[in-house]
Amino acid sequence: MAPIVASGATVLRDVLSGSLLAVQGRADPSRRRVVVLVVDGLGWEALHARAGHARTLMGAGARRIATGVPTTTAAALTTLATGVDPGTHGIVGYAALEPGSDRVVNQLRGFDRDASGASGLPAGWQRARTVFERAVEDGIAALAVGPRHYATSGFTREVLRGATYIGAKAIEDRLDAAFGALRAAGRGIAYCYVPELDVVAHRDGWASAEWTTLLERVDGAVRDAARDLRGGERLLVTADHGMVDVPRSAHVLLDERGLLGDVRLLAGEPRLLHVHLAPQAVGGADRWREALGTSADVLTREEAVAAGWFGAEVAAAVAPRIGDLLVASRGRAAFYPTEDVPSRGMVGQHGAWTAAERFVPLVRFDG
Repeated sequence: MAPIVASGATVLRDVLSGSLLAVQGRADPSRRRVVVLVVDGLGWEALHARAGHARTLMGAGARRIATGVPTTTAAALTTLATGVDPGTHGIVGYAALEPGSDRVVNQLRGFDRDASGASGLPAGWQRARTVFERAVEDGIAALAVGPRHYATSGFTREVLRGATYIGAKAIEDRLDAAFGALRAAGRGIAYCYVPELDVVAHRDGWASAEWTTLLERVDGAVRDAARDLRGGERLLVTADHGMVDVPRSAHVLLDERGLLGDVRLLAGEPRLLHVHLAPQAVGGADRWREALGTSADVLTREEAVAAGWFGAEVAAAVAPRIGDLLVASRGRAAFYPTEDVPSRGMVGQHGAWTAAERFVPLVRFDG
C-alpha cells in the first residue's frame, strides 16, 4: 500500500491553522483576512474531469492536497477545524463505537441533544482545541458561515467551537457574509461551508448533470468573490474529501461472504468499515482478506495505526473507537451487511483512501 500522505506534503489539517498564522502575521504580515471555503465532496479528480465547467477553480493557483483517513465529512471537518488528525481529535469515522455505552453513534448527529439535554456522545468526545478558539484568544475574529439550519447543531457546537456562526441560505450569500463580517471586524478568519455538492453526489453521482450544474454555480460564486477581494484579503477553496460513484453491481454483501457470524458491531461507512469482532471470532483479518480478495485492504487496528491511517499518533482514549478490523475499498466496492440496508441507494460514496477520495483541491486567490 502507498502511504496515506507523502512526507512534507500540504494536507487539509494545515489549511485553517495556516490561515490563522497568516492573519497573526507569523506567515504573511500583509494578510488581514482569510476565508476558507470548504466545498463538501469536491475531489481533485472530479474537478479535473469537469475542468471546463470550473474555469475559476481550475485557474493557475489550483493544486492538489491530501485530506486524511477516513475520507468522510465528520473526521475531515474536525481535522480542518482543529489542525490535528483523527487519532488526536477522536472523530474516526462517519459512525464510531462509543465504548462507554457500547453503541455505534453517528458522528455528525451524535452531538445533538434531546429534549432532556443529553447527547449521544459524552462530554469531551471531540478532544482537541479548535483553530477558532486559538484565534479568539489572540483577539482575532473567528467566524463560521453556512446554511442556517446548522447553526444550532451539536456538531457545530463541538467542532466549530469558538467561532461565531452566521447563517446564509444561498451559496453566493455565504461568501458575501463571510467577507462582510470580517471587514467589519478588521482582522480575522472565516470558515465557509457548501454541503450542496456532496448531497447531489450521494443522490445522483458526481458524474451526473445535476452535479456539474451545481459545480458551475459554485465556480461562479468563487469567481465573483475573488474579483471583489481587497488588499490584505485571501480566499482559499478546498474540500473535505472526494467522491467515487459506486454502481449497485459493486456492492459487496457480507452475509453472502459468510462474514457476519463473527461480527459484534459494524461502524464506519460502506467504503471504510470498522469491524468490531465478537470475542470468539476465528480467523480475524486473514479470514476477511480471503473472503474479500482484491476488493479491499483489510488491516487490524494495530496495523492501521502503525501505518498512520489516523495520524502519526493515536491517543489511548481514541484507540477503542477504531474497529478491530478496518476494511477499505481498493476500487469502487462498497461493503454492506445485507441487501436491505437503506444506504444502498447512495450513488456517490467516500470514506476509503483511493486517489479519487483522498485528494482535494486547494485554490488561492489574493486581494
